[in-house]
Amino acid sequence: MNHSELLTAYLSSFVDELSINGVRDVVISPGSRSTPLALLFAENPKIRVYLDIDERSAAFLALGLAKAKKKPVALLCTSGTATANYYPAVVEAFCARVPLLVLTADRPYELQNVGAPQTIGQSELYGSHVKQFIEMEVPENDLSLLRHTRTVCARAVSLALTRPFGPVHLNFPLREPLLPDMKTAAGYRRQEEKAVRIHGGLLALSVSDNRLIAETIRTAQKGIIICGQLESSGTEEAVTAFAEHLGFPILADPLSQLRRGPHAFSNIIECYDAFLRDDRTASLLQPDLIIRFGPMPVSKALTLWLKKQRTPHFVVDGGRGWRDPSAAATEMIYCDEERFCRDLTGLLPQSGRRDWPLLWKKINQAAKTALLSVRDEQKLSEEKAMVQIGDLLLDQSCLFVGNSMPIRELDTFLFTDTRDAAVYANRGANGIDGVVSTAVGVSLAGKPTVLVIGDLSFFHDMNGLLAAKQQRTDLTIVLINNNGGGIFSFLPQAAEKDYFETLFGTPHGLDFANAARLYGADYQNVRSWSEFTAAFTRSFSKPGLKIIEIRTNREENVRRRGRLRLLVNEQISAVLGRDGQ
Repeated sequence: MNHSELLTAYLSSFVDELSINGVRDVVISPGSRSTPLALLFAENPKIRVYLDIDERSAAFLALGLAKAKKKPVALLCTSGTATANYYPAVVEAFCARVPLLVLTADRPYELQNVGAPQTIGQSELYGSHVKQFIEMEVPENDLSLLRHTRTVCARAVSLALTRPFGPVHLNFPLREPLLPDMKTAAGYRRQEEKAVRIHGGLLALSVSDNRLIAETIRTAQKGIIICGQLESSGTEEAVTAFAEHLGFPILADPLSQLRRGPHAFSNIIECYDAFLRDDRTASLLQPDLIIRFGPMPVSKALTLWLKKQRTPHFVVDGGRGWRDPSAAATEMIYCDEERFCRDLTGLLPQSGRRDWPLLWKKINQAAKTALLSVRDEQKLSEEKAMVQIGDLLLDQSCLFVGNSMPIRELDTFLFTDTRDAAVYANRGANGIDGVVSTAVGVSLAGKPTVLVIGDLSFFHDMNGLLAAKQQRTDLTIVLINNNGGGIFSFLPQAAEKDYFETLFGTPHGLDFANAARLYGADYQNVRSWSEFTAAFTRSFSKPGLKIIEIRTNREENVRRRGRLRLLVNEQISAVLGRDGQ
């Protein structure tokens, strides 16, 4: 067989095996060395191809698509620095446990380290930020290793989907000529017959471990559950039922998916970030057991409060990680979260004590009453924007929130609601890069999607708007523009007035209407809340990309948050005083 025939046989088999193992989406960054794989992906009827010109944007788009579908997405680029532009999204996928298959084309070994163009060291390029690196080879002699190629592919997909989920990097050194024989490519497809079936199971504890843990929980009178973002779907009902059985309040991070949806909210506490900042209130809420699921929540107030607790602290992780940045855990429990809740519920009696969760609920409701006062504000503000978005979100929609201030505003102002909305953010590495592109990827899963983003994050990933235009995605972007880095105004460096604006505030003075025109987006700079409500509601019936800009003031935002904090404390004092606490 000649080179073209061998190239076609091996790469067609690889692409086919991906589809047989459930990979349905690939994001391709155009390039020359990746030509054969790109053509064979396009030729496969079971795989949908998304093209994104900018590699950094493409990688984040694939990340968002994998987040929304909870399935591995393939990502393909040419050799050289194109591969390096995938790095930020690969890091985020690894830290956030998102399944990706990163496919990088490369020069063959004879063109390495000899000054060949578009050639860098791609072996182990992503270091410890992938679950595995695999160097693929296209044999030059015969077809005897086709099964091996398929087996490697099946293993890569299985590894990406084995908890903890994450990216797998496969590097393809390819020789010219790069054109495959498209007439024979279909002949290497199987009829849904996998090269190898890989079976896996969920982590579970032994009977003796379950009983030991149950004894500790049984003695707790003031336990709490803290829930961050979870990998597995369906855990919400298990966690809420577990909490109800024990009489434990759940401090639910906005990414836990516990603040929105059809499950019970009776034990959900969502305003803890507001009331744990007050030492007097926090002192009333001293638990004797902490059970935590998922990574650490967004709230800094919660993190600082947890550091002060001297009590048994369980971290339950079905992905065998070490999610304990505060070094507070007393027991690391490697067990599937849903299985843990169901097994322990069966070993424990239902709690009859209601005073402990009732105290949390009273304080939470008082804080919520104070926070909802922002609905009365007439001026445009970041706080009311998040409340309004929560009020107006459609059922069965997606909300993606940028880092820095938007995720913190969401943490404070996203309240429980039976309308189901999946909430996303890039909280693996917590960067501001690639936020637009990731939200575009989420929107491609087909649900109405809203992105709330700050102006610096928006500027950082404006290239993602091209992907939104080219993919004709239905995405509403709420752009909170306070002309700089708003989060720094809440940090100690804000006191350094001489250098603050230059080094941290970083005002840019950009008119984002021009960006909207460039990418063909429907744009509106709203001047009032009535305009915002109308524009936001109308955006769901308009196809394509919509940008709604809200301009706010960083210094006013700091002052408003200070007043709100006082109001929260006053409201809690009034409630506890009336009830004799």
